[in-house]
Amino acid sequence: MIRGVPPSEYKGTEDGFTAPGNIYSAILSRNDAVKDARRLKDFQELRDKYVFKKVLFEDPLFPAQDSSLFFSEKFPLKLEWKRPSDICSNPQFILGGANRTDICQGDLGDCWLLAAIACLTLNDIVLKRVVPHDQSFTENYAGIFHFQFWRYGEWVDVVVDDRLPTYKNQLVFTRSGQKNEFWSALLEKAYAKLHGSYEALKGGNSLEAMEDFTGGLTEFYEITEAPKELYNIMRKALKRGSLMSCAIDVRILNELDAVLDKNQLNLINISDASLCVLVPTAQRTKTASGLVTGHAYSITGVEARGVLVSSQLYESHQASRKSQTVYYTSFNAHKWKPEPLIILLIFLQTRMCFEEFKKNFTKLEICNLTPDTLEDDQMLKWNVTIHEGRWVKGCSAGGCRNFPDTYWTNPQFRLVLPEADAKEKTCTVVVALMQKGRRKERSLGATLHNIGFAIYEMKGNQQQLPKDFFLYNASTARCKSYVNMREVTERFCLKPGEYVIIPSTFDPHKESEFLLRPFEEEETEEEKQFRAIFQQIAGDDMQINANELRTVLNRVIAKHKELKTEGFSLESCRSMIALMDTDGTGHLNLQEFKHLWNKIKKWKLVFTRYDTDKSSTISSFEMRNALTEAGFQLNNQLYDIICMRYANENMELDFDSYISCLVRLEGMFRAFRAFDRDGDGIIKLNVFEVSSIIFFLNSFIEY
Repeated sequence: MIRGVPPSEYKGTEDGFTAPGNIYSAILSRNDAVKDARRLKDFQELRDKYVFKKVLFEDPLFPAQDSSLFFSEKFPLKLEWKRPSDICSNPQFILGGANRTDICQGDLGDCWLLAAIACLTLNDIVLKRVVPHDQSFTENYAGIFHFQFWRYGEWVDVVVDDRLPTYKNQLVFTRSGQKNEFWSALLEKAYAKLHGSYEALKGGNSLEAMEDFTGGLTEFYEITEAPKELYNIMRKALKRGSLMSCAIDVRILNELDAVLDKNQLNLINISDASLCVLVPTAQRTKTASGLVTGHAYSITGVEARGVLVSSQLYESHQASRKSQTVYYTSFNAHKWKPEPLIILLIFLQTRMCFEEFKKNFTKLEICNLTPDTLEDDQMLKWNVTIHEGRWVKGCSAGGCRNFPDTYWTNPQFRLVLPEADAKEKTCTVVVALMQKGRRKERSLGATLHNIGFAIYEMKGNQQQLPKDFFLYNASTARCKSYVNMREVTERFCLKPGEYVIIPSTFDPHKESEFLLRPFEEEETEEEKQFRAIFQQIAGDDMQINANELRTVLNRVIAKHKELKTEGFSLESCRSMIALMDTDGTGHLNLQEFKHLWNKIKKWKLVFTRYDTDKSSTISSFEMRNALTEAGFQLNNQLYDIICMRYANENMELDFDSYISCLVRLEGMFRAFRAFDRDGDGIIKLNVFEVSSIIFFLNSFIEY
């Protein structure tokens, strides 16, 4: 057993849950395609093992017991866990394609999740990522299924068995409109496992699930404060593949009742906006119009089109009011086809009717697949940096600026915005702050904190900004308010310069782990330049080895005259290949090279800050602060090793030695994460793994 300083993120291998630490900021996400292949291999190996044994899989981490159902109370009915083959004949994973009619709410208050799943069915690419379609109850069936979710910066694979809670041979929770289809029920089970129990899914915000399905960026609109372009924003969001939902706190169909006057039905022509809203079945008290206050609705269409209302719509609407069943009315020219569990709301072309929509719906939630604004047509490229941290009571949980004695103790994260293009005087930045694990910790009494952040402009190479800085300097930008949501996202236009982001809870001494994601516009001109250089050297296969990497980097770095460097050594480039080569080819592709170059750019900014005499070197004393700013907190013994390994006889490090050191450090942290399978900060190694670690450490400390 080897104990070590834990990095900030540990990956569990069984249930897909991330158990975080708090001291290392992961800037680079490893190659997703390679990770997908490894996750698929893990699932297939487990499935094939049970197929070979001719035994159905039973998940030991999410057993078919009450503990997987509820933590605060016992379910009032005696439930029986059954596999789909025990519920019906000829069970199917997906029947006729996954669509929103497959999502019917059961006896669990997770309409927020089901609204997000309904949105998911509109984007086939995203759907197939979350719900791998090559699963069935016939071919290679072993009672095991898997789903993928985005968790705190990375995709995780969640494996479940297919035992589902039933009562009188009926599914108790989410089910499909077709009795022998089970993808939605199994997806809900996987999501429940991710959070510890089915009860953990009671109550929530659709944005949370939409983000877990995409890794996207969330936007939240209070309808009463929404921009004038709201209608166009909604149309553009769906056109770009965004997921979108809304919530309602008041009745809205009273106005629709007035429109659907039976004597005029065949004369009404709706020629502009039709808004499709999913309403999963819920065992709640509905309003007179059939809608539920506090309910989540997924928006599945915002289109300008002509629609003729027929009497069948009116009759279906009236029937739904009497039977407390909500219907879906899909239209095809003049023909209406009612299907259970979903409703279509129709709004007239006039400005008044859309205003009525805004009055009756209280909030709009959008999850974008990119940080691009929905208020214009420009599509940009973005760089994201992922910081992970923790608010610790009495240490780093300082609360908001209302508490000046403790505010400065909050975690601080440096943001450097390079010079913008000649045409632009500002840089667009999107900042997203997420509190982690609160839903999973509900069984321990956890609730969502009120969270927010502020951005301060700064200069110089200070490390932790002191109390006086915040007493005498106002923030440059900040979130609109502190809210008790899982994530707060804001968009800013800032001038180039150095900034520090302060994430915090509203009140001090509130503990939680968090994820901070600043998105910055990518420097497109530089992208074009190094792509051209890369293509020229890599050739048709678009792969480069260590020698070719050295040529590419030295050509690019030569443009930065202020560094006065002779370039990177072959040894440094070999270390970079080892760090970035996620597919084991000994080469880097363009995507891997782009990740590497983005890291080098950020590390270069730190280097130039500490190279105060412009000698293109930093002293071993300055190196300690530079490493801390770059995201590494090390003990004195490691600092001594670094000085012996990388400093010259004058105890100085040039740019090549500095970058080589950071590459090796990141590799060490990554190796630790790979071996820390339980996420407890302790790694257990067999003899072969020990040999690998020793070999790597020798390459780090050799001098």
